[in-house]
Amino acid sequence: MVSASQLRAGMAIRFEGQVYKVLEAEFKAGGGQAGGVEKTRLQNVATGRLWDHNFRPDERLEELELDSKRMEFLYSDGDNYIFMDPQSFEQVEIPGAVIGPAARFLRAGMEIPVQFFEGRAISIIFPDTVEAQVADTAPPIHSGQDSTWKQATLDNGEKIQVPLFVAPGETVRLDVRTGRYLERVRAERRRGA
Repeated sequence: MVSASQLRAGMAIRFEGQVYKVLEAEFKAGGGQAGGVEKTRLQNVATGRLWDHNFRPDERLEELELDSKRMEFLYSDGDNYIFMDPQSFEQVEIPGAVIGPAARFLRAGMEIPVQFFEGRAISIIFPDTVEAQVADTAPPIHSGQDSTWKQATLDNGEKIQVPLFVAPGETVRLDVRTGRYLERVRAERRRGA
């Protein structure tokens, strides 16, 4: 058992008979005599549905033990994503709703930690940022304005907004949750990484 004030992103809990993965947890102080609340964003591991719920900080919840194993992403089959254990060659299927927005950045051959609960794959641990190559965009314009954007198509087909100075063939870093451009990755930085 764990108190709601101890919840952290990445934990799994059982609440009202359902298993949830904690995506966000933040304490909000109350005013006057009202106690604070633990604001959480939870994801139902069976359905992938997101749920924002407030717990009393002293509320007791059942924490669940998750197992993690590095697996290789193979391919997507409709709404399901197939991963393989590189040692045993065992394959598991994870619904796209459970993976969330990170699914659009999965590439064949990518190794990612997959979390299991009671032998069932329930989620993946995707990095917060990802690098992608710009496949197509308007030619670069070097102007004094950094706040002007243009549309670009990435090598995975996703369309994003990038600054005017980004050229086709360049690599950009993106926020996985929002799909937004963060920065251009310079060739020297990529070699050193």
